[in-house]
Amino acid sequence: MLRKASAHWQGSTKDGTGTLSTQSATLKDTPYSFKARFGDGKGTNPEELLAAAHAGCFTMALSFTLNNAGFTADIVDTEAQLTMDTVDGRPTITAVHFTTRARVPDIDAARFAQIASDAKVNCVVSRALSPALVITLDASLAG
Repeated sequence: MLRKASAHWQGSTKDGTGTLSTQSATLKDTPYSFKARFGDGKGTNPEELLAAAHAGCFTMALSFTLNNAGFTADIVDTEAQLTMDTVDGRPTITAVHFTTRARVPDIDAARFAQIASDAKVNCVVSRALSPALVITLDASLAG
């Protein structure tokens, strides 16, 4: 499987602007900039997109792992909070924390926690980012 995305940039790092596009056209000439990345400018940024990709990957992996264990979630909501710190004087993604809430019939909290932990470790994006990145999880069943 191959997937493609492209980036276009014009101007200096701080004052320039760019666009991002994906093969599916879900993103098509989507603006990004230094201000959107390190401030409160309009547009997206690579870290936000990585957090979205990681949340989506983990959520699908959780659904898959639940299905393989004989459970089907009514709903799974995941937020990925990506942390970028300065390491050796350079901006570095250091951690991702998932907050997941799910409604899964006929499962107890301990079994759900075990399945969620397995999905966190084994989702494709987690495997691509590990072991350099600390990935944590707060997963619970919704009432």
